Amino acid sequence: MGTSNTKLAATFIASIFKNHKVLFSLARVDFKKRYLDSYFGILWAFIQPVITILIFWFVFQVGFKAQPSQNVPFIIWLLPGIIPWYFFNDTLLAGASSIIEYNFLVKKMVFPVSLLPIIKLLATVRIHLFFIVISMLILALKGYYPTWYGLQLIYYLFALCVLLLGLSWLTASIMVFFRDLAQIIAISLQFGFWLTPIFWSSNMLPEKYEIFLKLNPMYYIVEGYRNSLLYKQWFWQDPAWTLYFWCIALCIFVLGAAFFTRLRPHFADVL
Repeated sequence: MGTSNTKLAATFIASIFKNHKVLFSLARVDFKKRYLDSYFGILWAFIQPVITILIFWFVFQVGFKAQPSQNVPFIIWLLPGIIPWYFFNDTLLAGASSIIEYNFLVKKMVFPVSLLPIIKLLATVRIHLFFIVISMLILALKGYYPTWYGLQLIYYLFALCVLLLGLSWLTASIMVFFRDLAQIIAISLQFGFWLTPIFWSSNMLPEKYEIFLKLNPMYYIVEGYRNSLLYKQWFWQDPAWTLYFWCIALCIFVLGAAFFTRLRPHFADVL
């Protein structure tokens, strides 16, 4: 069974590289279409997250008087944690509904449907890259200048994309047959937001509970962004959790690709 799934995933990935030109073209169209009918257009993609971050900063630092974490000002500590979560949240929601949204393409047998969740990922990664740059500028203004450790963001972004693609393929293929999955994902993301150390430090918890929270793959990503921008720690300095993350991420990736491939012939009938 494992070998069969691996072969399906390999075939699946090969088809993606074969159609890479179509992929990038549709990603540009999807990005523009999302904000086409609004007055401010694409600016909304950046305005909403900025306002949300400012609200959280005001509530926690000004209202609740949140103390610096490990001698790092709260807003500086918050940014590297919340930015990868926004990318994860937006991409997973968009990817899970991609087959239903583009159902007219699914019914065209010549179209590589496997590209649809990837199109959503490429559309949201542009916004994510923008916020990475803005975060680095804000950190530099506060005295936290870019270092060689910042290059690790490429690694952590790649790791996050692998995880997201697997989850998107898996959820998108299931949602065609079970539409309630959209609500389950939304609720799960709300729980995941507060169970991931975005607004709180894992050091606040007893060690016996901390290990359970580390089982969340996004723990590895969020802490990785902070280690790259603030704490100057390489990812290979924590080999156990790096190995754990990749075991989980690759299993989800292969499983998602296999599910998508097996269910793909039935999409048009249901839609």
